[in-house]
Amino acid sequence: MRAPSLPALPWALGLLLALGLHSQELGGRPALDPDFRERYFEQLLDHFNFERFGNETFRQRFLVSEKFWKRGEGPLFFYTGNEGDVWSFANNSGFILELAAEQAALVVFAEHRYYGNSLPFGEHSTQRGHLELLTVEQALADFASLLQWLRQDLKAQDIPAIAFGGSYGGMLSAYMRMKYPHLVAGALAASAPVVSVAGFGDSYQFFRDVSADFEGQGPKCAQGVRDAFQQIKDLFLQGAYTMISQMFGTCKPLSGWKDLVQLFGFARNAFTVLAMMDYPYPTDFIVGLPANPVKARRLLLWTGKGPASQVVACDQLLNENQRIKGLGALVGLVYNSTGMEPCYDTYLLYQTCADPTGCGLGPNAKAWDYQACTEINLTFSSNNVTDIFPELLFTEELRQQYCLDKWGVWPRPNWLYTLFGGADLRAASNIIFSNGDLDPWAGGGAHLSDETSQGYAVTSSCCSSCTLQRGHAGCAGGLGADCPEFASHT
Repeated sequence: MRAPSLPALPWALGLLLALGLHSQELGGRPALDPDFRERYFEQLLDHFNFERFGNETFRQRFLVSEKFWKRGEGPLFFYTGNEGDVWSFANNSGFILELAAEQAALVVFAEHRYYGNSLPFGEHSTQRGHLELLTVEQALADFASLLQWLRQDLKAQDIPAIAFGGSYGGMLSAYMRMKYPHLVAGALAASAPVVSVAGFGDSYQFFRDVSADFEGQGPKCAQGVRDAFQQIKDLFLQGAYTMISQMFGTCKPLSGWKDLVQLFGFARNAFTVLAMMDYPYPTDFIVGLPANPVKARRLLLWTGKGPASQVVACDQLLNENQRIKGLGALVGLVYNSTGMEPCYDTYLLYQTCADPTGCGLGPNAKAWDYQACTEINLTFSSNNVTDIFPELLFTEELRQQYCLDKWGVWPRPNWLYTLFGGADLRAASNIIFSNGDLDPWAGGGAHLSDETSQGYAVTSSCCSSCTLQRGHAGCAGGLGADCPEFASHT
């Protein structure tokens, strides 16, 4: 498919759109080896205060590839790292590398403070009392300082920099363009929920959109999920705790309401992961999943011993006569993808936090939990009316109490709006917001018109979100084959 002709645009936005639209033609190519070098930068602990920490620093990790770069001409592609190890994003971002090869670009992946190896206070960084410097503002200042230093170190002062990011990293790429327009000429923000995290939108939107992915597979799948959850609740009210455990596959029988809520959250989170990872190709970004994991059909896979079939989500549910057992099999796609778990320890495999869509496990999860307790608004609920899940509410009041108990902090629900405007992006320019209509985060993202911003919104209907990485900001390996109808700009 040829890219549609573009109207006259500012040069940076024109470049961004050319990158996005030209990427349709990049699918099906072999994966590129960027030959990344891992480096560290002595980063200020605190960019905004001069007394408590003075000029103390920590080591911020970043990756750099000059393999495709044509010095003096090619642009600088700067990935604004998000809530995880920077290597995990670099290894699942084929889109950026393909564009870098096309545009002869220098590529940099910067790690976010408090994640991966970029720990301001070492192993104590994610312990209570050591997280005060974990803010969006500090992270953006890190990126700005690193970018300025890189320009000098690599003698690249005069080339334009384009910020890239997916999910939270997509938010940061857009924020970089807003906050530091003299450093970043434009930004491509994939699956960036800049509206919902600023406290706007419908609190039921996220799980309604997760449900829509499964409802799209036909009424039997969606009704089967509802039936399974209802049967668990009915058995619980009858006191049949052991029966629930045996049918679903938990390691211990439920013993009270707290265990039931944990089981429901555990199961709902599996649907969230499947919806975010619903790509037309296999992925192992969060967990190893087959292509199109939501669909009600069998996949024929090739193993070392020959062809073998693998049943994906809706089939896992519907192939069992007992709906609860089928639900247990379905969540196993996420929690037991290796087939090595003998049972589900719901408290070990899923930890509740200030992000109802899931924080994950380990130190990175603690850091994200803290961010969801301070600046990032993620008060999403399911209600069993507009979605297929049990009623699990997470209101601002519940968030406040959780965050006070866990971290000793009060959330500031209006702060991101104050900083960056939320849905009001009239002052923003040269930003592409890309969303996929299967992505449950898309409803919390920017959907622009020429009258509201000097930016563009790009939508694809092929997968969870067809831009930067494997994650819900996905289609890493290229867009052509998987996203034939990519890129309608409004």
